[in-house]
Amino acid sequence: MWELWLMFSGAFLAATLLPGGSEVLLLALLDKQPEMAWSLLLSATIGNTLGALSSYLLGLLGRKAITPEQLDSGRHKQALALLKRYGYWALLLSWVPLIGDILCLLAGWMKLPLTKSTLMILTGKGLRYLIIVLLALEWLQ
Repeated sequence: MWELWLMFSGAFLAATLLPGGSEVLLLALLDKQPEMAWSLLLSATIGNTLGALSSYLLGLLGRKAITPEQLDSGRHKQALALLKRYGYWALLLSWVPLIGDILCLLAGWMKLPLTKSTLMILTGKGLRYLIIVLLALEWLQ
């Protein structure tokens, strides 16, 4: 059971603005406990989604600190352009390194709908972990 908490925690922290990745942890746990694959997948997906939603919340709270002009001229221009063009659909890319964390933060800043944003984040991150699990299980056989 500790493996699930470890996976959840690692995935949560990896989805915040802190540096780190959860894929290596998932692969290591799958190597030791392949029979837990689907539980680990679920734990990683939920942890990573909740971590991304913490970034969404920070963005929502950050509306008071950062003006639209500061955002538009800053280093977040690419992520902001994606969100302006595709709206919450862009959050399917929330799993992408470097830009994913910023997408979640800016989604909160832009006040994108929470339910739809959560669904897109969950879907993107879940599909990423599903692919990793399927490839790992194939490789482990």
